[in-house]
Amino acid sequence: MLVHAYYEEDSRVRREAEALVRGGLPVDVFALRRPGEAPTGVLDGVTIHRLDVRRHQGAGIAVYIREYLDFFVRATFALARAHRTCRFALVHVNTLPDFLVFAALPLKLAGVPVLLDLHESMPEFFRARFPRRASPFAHGLLRLQERASIAAADAVVTVNDALRDRLVALGTPAAKVTVVLNAPDLALFDPSAHPARSFMADGVLRLVYAGALTPTYEVDVAIEALARLAEARPGLSAVLEIYGRGDADAALRSRAAELGVADRVRFHGRIPLELVPGAIAGADIGLAPTRQTEFTDFSLSTKLFEYAVMGKPAVASALPTVARYFGPETISTYRPGDARDLARAVLALFEDPTARAARVAATAARARELGWDGEARRYCALVERLAGLA
Repeated sequence: MLVHAYYEEDSRVRREAEALVRGGLPVDVFALRRPGEAPTGVLDGVTIHRLDVRRHQGAGIAVYIREYLDFFVRATFALARAHRTCRFALVHVNTLPDFLVFAALPLKLAGVPVLLDLHESMPEFFRARFPRRASPFAHGLLRLQERASIAAADAVVTVNDALRDRLVALGTPAAKVTVVLNAPDLALFDPSAHPARSFMADGVLRLVYAGALTPTYEVDVAIEALARLAEARPGLSAVLEIYGRGDADAALRSRAAELGVADRVRFHGRIPLELVPGAIAGADIGLAPTRQTEFTDFSLSTKLFEYAVMGKPAVASALPTVARYFGPETISTYRPGDARDLARAVLALFEDPTARAARVAATAARARELGWDGEARRYCALVERLAGLA
């Protein structure tokens, strides 16, 4: 598996790799390397090869391109060298970037099948992330590399039906695309493994956000909503627990100070994936504030599944994919970018215990329907078929 990420932090890649290992298949992952980390390691049976490339989150587009190309070159050579001794049966390439699939070209020429896992829509991602560089020419180039990458793969996996439909509309054969949802592993997200917290057990309404602090996620709107809650209900003690890191961290801290809620917003930094369930278990309401763009119209936050299986009510941006997978009786939604509407949704959950409990039950049931066990079986069956093991 190739992934331009720190393997320990990428929950999707970890779930897939560990599912294969549980099925008896050896898995090698080629990923980024932090300063001071060993070049190789083993985690839960997965062998990790850490290439000497670091992530520059929040950097300019030139830095992103250099970083992508650096990893691409190193991954190409590392994979080819490893294949001489390991004799891989399949290469699974995770995006972004899409063109990382060509790092597997030497193995493909040797007859090894290639699976491309499109986590996101790269053309829309860059248009949203770098709006000043989003010229029609640049967008056209990104579309071109996307189509070339898909053509180079033997099969494609993506994370939801909206992205699958987009790929098919672009001309990808429907039979080539398999959806494997970003559902959490219930062995890790197990509410019975953590102390149970009744709603506002300590008299404090604890909101939680566990995710990246980047412009894609409107955590700034969540902070403003906290200030609106303080205005609407002065006697309500509410805090926002933030677990994550990213280039928006400093701006979010400043925004909390400007709004006078710095003492109610707690930045815990990034925590290991294994500690995320405990952080959610200690809260009352989970937030999934996503900024609506052309890019996020194709995205579905994994946080919604995590909050659901941990038995927490959730409030999310009203995005098309949220409506597609979760009905109105499950997750509470608010108009993206509207802090007052987010505060309203939180207050509605606070004020109506019966409705809150009904939403928790309905959301948990839906999350179980979309659970990782079924997704893992679909993914493993695809891998075994491509690798000639089925």
